[in-house]
Amino acid sequence: MKQKVTRADLLSVFLNQSVTNIEIKKVTIPAGGKGAYHSHPCPVVGYVCSGKVLFQIEGQTEEILQEGDAFYEPKDIPILHFDNASHTEPLTFIAFYLREAKEDLITIL
Repeated sequence: MKQKVTRADLLSVFLNQSVTNIEIKKVTIPAGGKGAYHSHPCPVVGYVCSGKVLFQIEGQTEEILQEGDAFYEPKDIPILHFDNASHTEPLTFIAFYLREAKEDLITIL
């Protein structure tokens, strides 16, 4: 029997800007590692490949994302937490940087 292709909704984001290029990065944060307080000069969407991340956009509630979850980091909004929520396992995610022209990928605040 032939199986059907399935599609599951993970994330829907409206962007009020043009995108001229996309940088795709595979990022690994070691066990117990923490991302710096930062922002992005471009929107970032991503997908958690393995592990758990403590995620918090400034002004919003923190949440735990797990393998299979998608995330969105808005342009020019500080990210308070993008930390590995595990002290024993690494965190790996894929980040898609939706750039206009030659914007930097990250700004450490």
